[in-house]
Amino acid sequence: MFTRDEAHKRLDEVLDRQNKRVAAMKTQGDFVDYEKLDKLVIGVCGGDGIGPVITSVSEDVLRFLLKDEVAAGRVEFRTIDGLTIENRIAKGQAIPEEVLAELKECHVILKGPTTTPDASYKGPNIESANVAMRRELDLFANVRPVKVPEQGIDWTFFRENTEGSYAVGSLGFEVEDGVSLDFTITTTEGTRRIATLAFEHAKKHGKTKVAVVTKANVIKATDGKFLRICNEIAENYPGIAAESWYADITTAKLVDEKRRREFQVFVLPNLYGDIITDEAAEFQGGVGTAGSANIGKRYAMFEAIHGSAPRMVAEGRGAYADPCSMLRATALLLGHIGRTDLAARLEKALDTCMFTEKKLVITGRDTGATSAEFGRYVMETIENG
Repeated sequence: MFTRDEAHKRLDEVLDRQNKRVAAMKTQGDFVDYEKLDKLVIGVCGGDGIGPVITSVSEDVLRFLLKDEVAAGRVEFRTIDGLTIENRIAKGQAIPEEVLAELKECHVILKGPTTTPDASYKGPNIESANVAMRRELDLFANVRPVKVPEQGIDWTFFRENTEGSYAVGSLGFEVEDGVSLDFTITTTEGTRRIATLAFEHAKKHGKTKVAVVTKANVIKATDGKFLRICNEIAENYPGIAAESWYADITTAKLVDEKRRREFQVFVLPNLYGDIITDEAAEFQGGVGTAGSANIGKRYAMFEAIHGSAPRMVAEGRGAYADPCSMLRATALLLGHIGRTDLAARLEKALDTCMFTEKKLVITGRDTGATSAEFGRYVMETIENG
């Protein structure tokens, strides 16, 4: 519990940190050109709970698809241990320093779900490893596609990853008079770059609308700024409309069978993006079916959008975890590094295995296939083309 003087000091610390971050953003160059790399380094972090199981399956599939480049020395895989909840608690850090150093030696990272202690946990107040990784590697764009062709759904979400309500989530505090405070961060530079990425995607893929999702009608300083800057960026993209949507009505219209077909591209602050993309994934079959890309100019990280499911492990069902979200993330990884043909082959195989052929079915229990068995099924499907 803070005194008022301590509260003022914490606010100054938050502002100083954000000013330094903005200064760093202004000096960044262009995105990495993977075609110019002599060797592409892919880091693999298993994470917690079911993470090592489903990440192992995805790594097997990725190695299978990239085997020629691995053999030629153009691609290297590195296993990064230490991003477990036990190690993070023991070190008292969201990402232990030695693990962060290993991550920074990679170009792209395939990462399993990690556990974050909540308010009921009695130990150290460890920040989310995801939030910390996005901040430390400046992975400012969380990109989540959702497609259900038979329902006319073809959505791509651009969630701002390094600002909003999650930016300094561990720095909130309670003042001695019983008032608790957290922070929401929105910067000009941060908003401009996520908006530009969303509109560039729309332009590249022939889309005509970008839904800007906020609560700018009531949260005027931060959400208002986000909406205003997105509208400014839209002026550079004639033929692409920036449509203002409030977060609450967006969640309602996603379940409107007629209206939802009209959505194309979304750009959202961090918190709304987290909530709404989970809802959107349900149309595709649930969070277990959707992958996630976390994109920065120097680094990129790819992950499932669900959690570490410790209950499954505790009940002895970890081997039966659904690897499809991680496999979708693997396809996003392949597309990001320019292996678009391999990404398309993996996506096609996943559609076959998950929705049409379905020779093996994941149930999360011994009534269905194991994660490893499903991974082999996907690779056989790719091979048989």
